[in-house]
Amino acid sequence: MTTKADADRLFLGIDVGGTNIKAGVVTGDGVVLHKASVSTEAIEGPDHGVSQMARAARLALQQSDVPPECVEAIGLATPGTMDIPAGMLLDPPNLPGWQNYPVRQKVQAAIGRPTILENDANAAAYGEYWAGSASDAASLVFFTLGTGLGGGIIVDDTIVQGEHSHGSELGHTIIEMDDGRLCKTGQYGTLEAYCSATALIQRFREAMDAGRQSSVTDRMDDVTPLSPLLMAEEAEKGDELSIELILEMARCLGVATTSIVHVIDPTIVLLGGAMTFGRHETRIGRMFLERVRDEFRSRAFPVLAEKISIDYATLGGNAGFIGAAGCARRAANRGQLPG
Repeated sequence: MTTKADADRLFLGIDVGGTNIKAGVVTGDGVVLHKASVSTEAIEGPDHGVSQMARAARLALQQSDVPPECVEAIGLATPGTMDIPAGMLLDPPNLPGWQNYPVRQKVQAAIGRPTILENDANAAAYGEYWAGSASDAASLVFFTLGTGLGGGIIVDDTIVQGEHSHGSELGHTIIEMDDGRLCKTGQYGTLEAYCSATALIQRFREAMDAGRQSSVTDRMDDVTPLSPLLMAEEAEKGDELSIELILEMARCLGVATTSIVHVIDPTIVLLGGAMTFGRHETRIGRMFLERVRDEFRSRAFPVLAEKISIDYATLGGNAGFIGAAGCARRAANRGQLPG
């Protein structure tokens, strides 16, 4: 819940990705004043990465005409395995060489404001819960569809982090027990092995090897490689293989949604991330969402199928840093900021 006084409070959200770092100055009622983005340059190591985080933060603060001392706290969202209470990155797969790194403490020292750490997908989920599509909801299940598949669960303003900082890892839900597809984590049958950009591309290539035809191949070259975006564009034009594979992915997501909903019973389920096929604005985006809903309705308890909404998220690529700022606000309200 926000109050009128929240509009005068300022927080900084930082969202770290393998390629780019986004930072934004966000008011206590969820309004973005300004944002900035810089390259992560992850290969240069974690200390350089922290300097890039500080650079993105300075740019956002300068554009907002806000001195650092006016920021109550910083929310830092990062990917990968982590120890959230300790502020440590453990072994993030898309940040090579950043193992066992005290990222929260380093950012706090670099920028000079109290800093809290959160998983990037959890932060994006909190952004939608606080200032996005779920702002009127008591609880949320959130899927981030991209190169991999992340997730976040929020219940009554509590992020389900788990005892070991690895709660809400929805992409590693097992949906196939026998002969499951291989995930990049080395597990078989995970949701990520069926519902990620990596999986979609792999299944398209397998179909090509089996002799299937697609207009996608007519557009592929050194400049335009195979991608979910290319498949979505051709699906919009009626390419049968692209439609089939995208909707099969939606079916798998609907199965996983049913299992997770039966555990959590949330107010709403949201789909976000980079791979949402144009959302409501495209025919294939609408088809994808409706297939997820249909699969859920056919499998869920009737009362859940009737009452729980499934829709697209609205904050897009801003969800991570907005949610990180929201997490900082939440920690400040609870008196949980580090010294």
